[in-house]
Amino acid sequence: MNAMAPILSTAMPLRGGSRRRYSRGQSAVELALIIPLLLTSLLVAVELGRLFYISISISNAARAGVQYGAQSLTTANDNSGMELAAVADAPLIASMTTTAAHFCKCSDGSASTCLATDCSSTHRLLYVQVNTSAPYAPILNYPGVPTAMTLSGVAVMRVAQ
Repeated sequence: MNAMAPILSTAMPLRGGSRRRYSRGQSAVELALIIPLLLTSLLVAVELGRLFYISISISNAARAGVQYGAQSLTTANDNSGMELAAVADAPLIASMTTTAAHFCKCSDGSASTCLATDCSSTHRLLYVQVNTSAPYAPILNYPGVPTAMTLSGVAVMRVAQ
């Protein structure tokens, strides 16, 4: 009977003592397996945050430019002022490019060259437009995601006359 006692004691743990030892090792293995997934999720969240921040900033800058241009007929002809207003609205986007323009349409929807003789049967409407764009490159290269892209924003507004 004494010969059997050591075999039984190693085969059957006493009150879960060795189970705790094995569960500590299991927790370490689970942590080692989940850490890469958590880090990848964190990087993806940071990338999406950067992408949305730049995209929203570019769109808001285009809106700021047309808001400046749509104030009056004088500011509608100030393309450089509209571009400066757009750049001032997004100071953290260093490589942003802006272009501003103004154009006319007749109130019936037909084209106009912005001459006073245009739109003889209707009145002429003046519009301003600002286009903004900036390059975006992810921090890391991900499979299936382009390494560089251009984000753009466009805003058009009718000038108050």
